[in-house]
Amino acid sequence: MKNVKKLHCSLLLVLVHVCFAQADYAPFFYDNGPYSSNGNLALFSLTEDTPVGTEIYALNGTDPEGQEVRYGLSFEPGAKEYFRVEPKSGNITLVEQLDREVTEKVTVFVMDANDERPVFKNLPSFLDVPENSECGSSIYKVLAVDRDTGSGGSITFYLQTNGQSSKFAIDRHSGVLRIKPGEMLDYERSTTHFITVVAKDGGGNYNGKEQVMSSSATLTINVIDTQDTPPSFVGTPYFGYVYEVSVPGSEIFTVFAKDGDLGMPKPIHYSLENGKHQQLSSSPEGNLMDYGFTTVVIRVVDLNNHPPTFYGENGPQNMFEMTMYEHPPEGEIIRGLKITVNDSDQGSNAKFNLRLVGPGRMLRVVPQTVLNEAQVTILVEDSAAMDYEKFHFLTFKLLAVEMDTPERFSATADIVIHLLDTNDNAPKFSSVYYIARIPENSPGNSNVVSVTATDPDSGFWGEVKYSIYGSGADLFLIHSASGIIYTQPWASLDAEVKSKYNFYVKAEDAEGKYSLAEVFVTVLDLNDHPPEFNENFLEKTMIIGALVKIEAQDDDAEGPNNVIEYSIMKTDPENIFDINADTGEIKLKSYIKSMDIVQNITKQNDCTWSVVVQAQDRGSPSFSTTTVVKIDITEATQLRGPWASFFVQSRDKPLHILGMIAGVISLMVVVTVFISTIMFMRNKKSNRILPHRRIRRRNKPPVTFKFPNSGEKLLIQEPEVMVGVNCSNCNIASGHPLGRHWPPPPPNAPALPPLLPGGRPGDRQWVVPTVLGTVAQIKPKRNRNRPVDSVNAALVSELKMRLDQRRLANSS
Repeated sequence: MKNVKKLHCSLLLVLVHVCFAQADYAPFFYDNGPYSSNGNLALFSLTEDTPVGTEIYALNGTDPEGQEVRYGLSFEPGAKEYFRVEPKSGNITLVEQLDREVTEKVTVFVMDANDERPVFKNLPSFLDVPENSECGSSIYKVLAVDRDTGSGGSITFYLQTNGQSSKFAIDRHSGVLRIKPGEMLDYERSTTHFITVVAKDGGGNYNGKEQVMSSSATLTINVIDTQDTPPSFVGTPYFGYVYEVSVPGSEIFTVFAKDGDLGMPKPIHYSLENGKHQQLSSSPEGNLMDYGFTTVVIRVVDLNNHPPTFYGENGPQNMFEMTMYEHPPEGEIIRGLKITVNDSDQGSNAKFNLRLVGPGRMLRVVPQTVLNEAQVTILVEDSAAMDYEKFHFLTFKLLAVEMDTPERFSATADIVIHLLDTNDNAPKFSSVYYIARIPENSPGNSNVVSVTATDPDSGFWGEVKYSIYGSGADLFLIHSASGIIYTQPWASLDAEVKSKYNFYVKAEDAEGKYSLAEVFVTVLDLNDHPPEFNENFLEKTMIIGALVKIEAQDDDAEGPNNVIEYSIMKTDPENIFDINADTGEIKLKSYIKSMDIVQNITKQNDCTWSVVVQAQDRGSPSFSTTTVVKIDITEATQLRGPWASFFVQSRDKPLHILGMIAGVISLMVVVTVFISTIMFMRNKKSNRILPHRRIRRRNKPPVTFKFPNSGEKLLIQEPEVMVGVNCSNCNIASGHPLGRHWPPPPPNAPALPPLLPGGRPGDRQWVVPTVLGTVAQIKPKRNRNRPVDSVNAALVSELKMRLDQRRLANSS
């Protein structure tokens, strides 16, 4: 065990200033946590080789009232004084050499954990504070302790924020509670303040975690009233009335005043001064203090001794009754009431108001202001509210209250209206739609669903009759009184034929008012159809490595009744096939990979095997059926790819093969026609001839042609004339001769270009430039058999056509 020398000394924090404040509180040290170099020496440690004269610590404290503090040290009797403290600064200096080995006492320190909450020593409590206490003054010191040490034992105070604590503040360290600067207590506004004080420790380690603990308590502050508010009259302004027949000494009016200081009210003395009523408050010694005054108005009036009175046909009456139908038209006068109101006084004494008080604003009374006498008229204001289903009878109070009289005489009459029911409501279904389910094959007259509608009207108007209609209602009936929907006696429901029905039901009262609701009926599928194969005996061809698929159909409407599972019941030979339970695909066992293995199994050249396949649905109860599949086993042919598989699998279906071949041929024909059409349109566009032009000519000499000898050009002789050319669609460039004259003069042969070196004149091939009306130069004989250029051929054809037209025109 480690030896620790423990020096016992006491810290003293002394005030050196006398405080005359309302409360004086002791100074206190700041707790800055363990191992701090300043504060309250909490868990402070020092090595024995510390040089004498070293400042080892700085005490740090404060006074709640802000006064100057002095510091000091005290030691146990007979103990050696190792330290000295500077009274003002609090600096502690080592004055004697330390020696750890000279320890007489061994102390084992148990390190504290923050496991204790702060505990208030003087809260909750009640405190009386005068309302004239100065702002900023101390009114209470909150005391709390925390048995933890170090930061866990340090306590800070604060006020929980609420409307009650807005006028107070607390010193975080000393716990001194003060009135905030600029705030004043006011007994007349608030007599009690509830202050919640929270004490929170500095936090510390507990179970390996940092923990801060706090406590709260309530301080109740009672504000003591002081004399600072003058008295005031209650119920002002005052108006008094005196009748002209009043005798002297009659009481006219009573005024009342109360002292503004409600906590310590003083006696009130009343007096009249300068025509004004004045009240004074006095002290217990009888000295007058604060005062207040008000004005009282007294009017001398005639005697008002007759209240308003209601009259019926037979004299004064305060009860009127009648019967009427519900929902009368708005603005209609209720003629069953004959009411008259009268006040026998005269002038302003006979002026009064009429009011009608009752449920809602159903009725309105006119007139609203009456002088002496009037006939009372009641009008309907809210017709919808006068509903027999809500009120069987209505009770109203008819009030007549005098307006300008001090007595405010009044009269009251009761009006009771008994309502009669009308058929103002249509039946209403409990739901806008109903959903029902019924199993298929249910017998006739089976109940499907019950619909309900109610009519709040009374009597036979509230009786509801049900009916059914719609395209989906052929198989159903409804009981007209109960609303039970059931199937027709002859109805046969089959989910495979139709599983969904919807139709409408009508609820109708005696006068034909009705409402509709829609009914949705679902026929639940039952497992009443077994799976079926197309044939009881099937023949298939299987290529080794390929699949053979069989299919069965189940006519049930929905799963799991129509979900089929396939299984192999028997094979010949055995254990040679597998089947996919979901798809019905049959394949050879994985070890059968060639015809040699097949022939080894069969021991014969015939490779046709049989398998019994069962198709079973998943319904409850479950149905099944079987078929025999005869499978011819063969090897793959030399064909490869999908075409080979198709031809092999369709070997037994020649129509499938013919259909596929016809489809391929049709596709090839369509592609050929499409390509030919594109090429035709392209060639037609490239060989297009300019549009025909209409030419108007005058009579002129015929055109003569001079056919040249071999090697000479063709000459056309024609008089030059002006012709009109319709050339709106001509593609002629600007400046071309065709843009000015038509036809143009025959072109002259161009000059021959120079011969190439070594060439002969007869070897040159050239073409005379041609326009409309010209032809190409005749080629040399050796090139006569070469095809003529397509453009030149087109020009020659057009020239011949124009010559024929001109010849016909001249002959005519």
